[in-house]
Amino acid sequence: MAQPTQPFILIVDDNTTNLSVLSQALKAAQYKVRMATDGEDALAQVERHHPELILLDIEMPNMDGFETCRRLQANPTTQGIPIIFMTSLADTEKKVKGLSLGAVDYITKPFEASEVLARIKVHWRLKQLTDSLERQVSERTQALEQAQVQLVQQEKLSALGELVAGVAHEINNPLGCIVGNVNAAEDYINDLLEIIDLYAEKFPQPGAEIEAKLKEIDLDYLREDLPKLIGAMKDGGERITTISKSLRIFSRADSDVKQDFNIHDGIDSTVMILRHRLKANNYRPEIKVIAKYGNLPEIKCFPGQLNQVFINLLANAIDAIDEGNQGLTYAEIQARSNHIIIKTELSPQQQVVIRIQDNGKGMTEEVKKRIFDRLFTTKGVGKGTGLGLAIAHQIIVDKHHGSIGVNSSLGAGTEFVITLPLKMV
Repeated sequence: MAQPTQPFILIVDDNTTNLSVLSQALKAAQYKVRMATDGEDALAQVERHHPELILLDIEMPNMDGFETCRRLQANPTTQGIPIIFMTSLADTEKKVKGLSLGAVDYITKPFEASEVLARIKVHWRLKQLTDSLERQVSERTQALEQAQVQLVQQEKLSALGELVAGVAHEINNPLGCIVGNVNAAEDYINDLLEIIDLYAEKFPQPGAEIEAKLKEIDLDYLREDLPKLIGAMKDGGERITTISKSLRIFSRADSDVKQDFNIHDGIDSTVMILRHRLKANNYRPEIKVIAKYGNLPEIKCFPGQLNQVFINLLANAIDAIDEGNQGLTYAEIQARSNHIIIKTELSPQQQVVIRIQDNGKGMTEEVKKRIFDRLFTTKGVGKGTGLGLAIAHQIIVDKHHGSIGVNSSLGAGTEFVITLPLKMV
């Protein structure tokens, strides 16, 4: 008796009597049947509609069964279709040849209906089991890949967060001492200068030794320069305070519960972390970061994970710009005006939209199609793991129920577009 879900079987034979006998036997067993009279006809039918199993005669004019089998096996879309050869040949060598070409079995003419049906049933069942196993392997492989990406993402985020938080903590202790004492130092210096002025007023003739020392230290210049030094120290302290704050924002530890977060704070902290890569060097001018922020409310999210997405995208933008500069002179690069534009806005659909655009080398269509694939990278050996954008995709899509896409063409730069819902599940 046939199985509940019956395969579509293609019978290929130049003998109409054989076609009639086989088709009647298969239809009686409730199989779906189509027929072809030669190899070329069979290939054309397979191209239009793939059968689940093929009964293929060997001895046929124009194109024999061996050549038909060879072509079917050479095509990736048809090589998995089970082929059972039909032959009256008793030649063992030809049977071995057929099996070596990819056939799964032989049926010898004249046909015995019960044998034909039994062999078809066995090979159809084997095909179902093989397909099921391949699906399971594919699903398990995909699940393992996703788990690997998630594990790498968590480990990288944890390690980076701990490192950055530790650096911020170590900075804060001496920073508090510097910032807390610079104002007091300024007051003390002003007091000392006032005392010097008072001495000069009371003792206009201090003596040759003191006059020589005043001339040596250039008191007038010292009075002019000291406030500038104090101001520079204050500015430096404020700069370090800003960096420390950015480090703390960037390294915010995530919990299992989403937190309220200002997206702009996260982007700014990431830009601060990458500031050393943006600065001018011997090969190119500074890469300018142009922020065009819209009016965004705080959103519920995992801040540390979003910061990791931002640092991946911005680091890739810097890499793309540097690669696009290769072969150009400093003056030519300066004319290109290397820049990264970051835009944010609230869409009419109440979604946060973040655009990160660079004027780097851009991407080909082939690269765009694979850009979020795990282990895919266009960077040289040792320069990229192929996990950065796969992790970014997982964070945005799986963790935050948003979307991330890319707009790019070769030589015209790249734009990544992130959308995040205001209220996440």
